[in-house]
Amino acid sequence: MVEARPGTASVTERIRPVAADAPVVAVHFLEDTCCFVLGEEHVLLAPPDGEPQRLLVHSGGVLAIAADNERVVTAGDDGKVVATNAQGHTRTLVTDPKRRWIDRVAAGPEGAIAWSVAKTVFVQTANRQEKTIELPSSVGGLSFAPRGFRLAVAHYNGLTLWFPNAKAAPERFEWKGSHLDVTFSPDGKFLVTAMQEPTLHGWRLADRKDMRMSGYAAKVRSFSWSHDGKWLATSGADQLVLWPFQGKDGPLGKTPKLFAPYEHAVAVVACHPAQDVVAAGYQDGMVLLVRVEDGAEILARAPGAGPVAALAWDSSGTLLAFGTEEGEAGIIDLS
Repeated sequence: MVEARPGTASVTERIRPVAADAPVVAVHFLEDTCCFVLGEEHVLLAPPDGEPQRLLVHSGGVLAIAADNERVVTAGDDGKVVATNAQGHTRTLVTDPKRRWIDRVAAGPEGAIAWSVAKTVFVQTANRQEKTIELPSSVGGLSFAPRGFRLAVAHYNGLTLWFPNAKAAPERFEWKGSHLDVTFSPDGKFLVTAMQEPTLHGWRLADRKDMRMSGYAAKVRSFSWSHDGKWLATSGADQLVLWPFQGKDGPLGKTPKLFAPYEHAVAVVACHPAQDVVAAGYQDGMVLLVRVEDGAEILARAPGAGPVAALAWDSSGTLLAFGTEEGEAGIIDLS
């Protein structure tokens, strides 16, 4: 609570509330327009000037979200993948012929997208060519590499690295357990998965060296890379956890930095696009800005209704948007 953090600087007076009126599951900036993805049917566009615009994009629950610089891509239990841009234009990119749930989605280079239905992964290129691959189990997560056209797919007992345009067989990286999400490091040298257990697992791609990052109280549901790729910030503990990825060994043999301990767990993290600062949203609704150098804190939002479910910076790092499970949302001007 605010009272429990005496002496902490505050910017809470800079919040512009946004009336989401529904649980927020994700938030992204499209240029200077903020896109709040709601749990059912809608996205809410909040331009810098003017009233928010509520758009109907699905006929049911929103199950997965991805974004690039031009659009937010959502997948739902109506069997559709829909793209929404900053001007409020929506376009259905995919309709599953059997109307099956589309539960994972990723945005790739030059407008490509990937999505999954149960054990099948689909990739659609910019010219709408479609390719598929079957996995040994249901898909846990999708992530495009930062360079080149390859896709990492998390699943039970490891992950698969697939080059959709290549004839070579996909590569398998094995580690027992259920892998629920996956991310490439910004330099493309490491892959990290979040597991069903309260741990992360990683691989160094050059030699397939395993890395186990443990010590969490709960499963890791949110992670974010620092702007220079030197740190991986994560949720899953009652403090902000940052794993070091400097040098060729990454976190091998190293311990994480631990900042901003609190009585409630960190639920969501988002690294600043240009500075060594991390926004951390907590289970009680509080949002802190934490400086990586020394752990200095600024209170961005006081505790409120419901856990923080989403955080996002704009490209300049002067605006920070948040949304909660109880439907509270806002944009913080840090300029």
